[in-house]
Amino acid sequence: MNSYLDFEKPLAELERRIAELRAAADQEDVEVDIDAEVDRLEKKAQGQLATIYKSLSPWQKTQVARHPQRPHFSDYVAHAFSDFMPLGGDRAFGDDQAILGGFATLDTDDGGIKVMLIGHEKGNDTQSRLRHNFGMGKPEGYRKAIRLMELAGRFGLPVVTLVDTSGAFPGVEAEERGQAEAIARATEACLNLPVPMVACIVGEGGSGGAVALASAERVLMMEHAVYSVISPEGCASILWRTAEKAPEAAEAMKVTAQDLARLGVVDRVVEEPLGGAHRNPVTAARSLARAIAGELAGLAGKPAETLREQRANRFIAIGSLA
Repeated sequence: MNSYLDFEKPLAELERRIAELRAAADQEDVEVDIDAEVDRLEKKAQGQLATIYKSLSPWQKTQVARHPQRPHFSDYVAHAFSDFMPLGGDRAFGDDQAILGGFATLDTDDGGIKVMLIGHEKGNDTQSRLRHNFGMGKPEGYRKAIRLMELAGRFGLPVVTLVDTSGAFPGVEAEERGQAEAIARATEACLNLPVPMVACIVGEGGSGGAVALASAERVLMMEHAVYSVISPEGCASILWRTAEKAPEAAEAMKVTAQDLARLGVVDRVVEEPLGGAHRNPVTAARSLARAIAGELAGLAGKPAETLREQRANRFIAIGSLA
């Protein structure tokens, strides 16, 4: 069953009517042919969907990025990668389920590319969301990511990260275990990698918790993802003392993929299926896989120093008025 956002309510009514007609057609005692009406309503729904998603505001895109049915790390692993071998633990405290990673093969048309895959996992129901801490990484999660990056460097494997977090976990226990230091070290590990790295913002990219896994030489962003230093609600609470101003904050912060590509913060926007990645996770995952494969092909064979320099230069250039 689809979960509809507020601005999708007109579409919800159409799709509800289509479902009712199909259910009626499945009843054995119904002899009326309703195919023509279903076809008419489906075309109308598709048109409405295209109209809605062609002019989404930054706040609406934020809602799409947070959609409860939006694909997460495990979905991309299932549809865009194979031979995933998860590796756990930071060898110091424990294993953080908000950040997952391991060896994997990126599925491509010509066989596949061996990579080290790391990313945030939010979960898809109440139980799994609690287990994965809603994708909010703890220090041990970022230290696990550092360990996997170092392993990738040792074996000469490119690193692919899937970023999807509202931010690093802000709890007291995380601060006690050195959250800020772990994030800084993870960012440093990205910048010092001797192998190619491609980061993908697939949902929310929030604050340092996102940057710690996104300091790559190539940063991709899904069409309806968002990426910012703070959530629109957090920004609104600071500037206007109320989270109700979140739509205005989202507009001012330039959180969308289109704005960030124009500003040079991300390098490439990956197109999503009509209506967002949650409407067709398989197509979304395969589209992302093709984009990642293309970027890795362009980075293949470059020496470590060139990669490090490229990473440093892209971040130094952000915000430059020259």
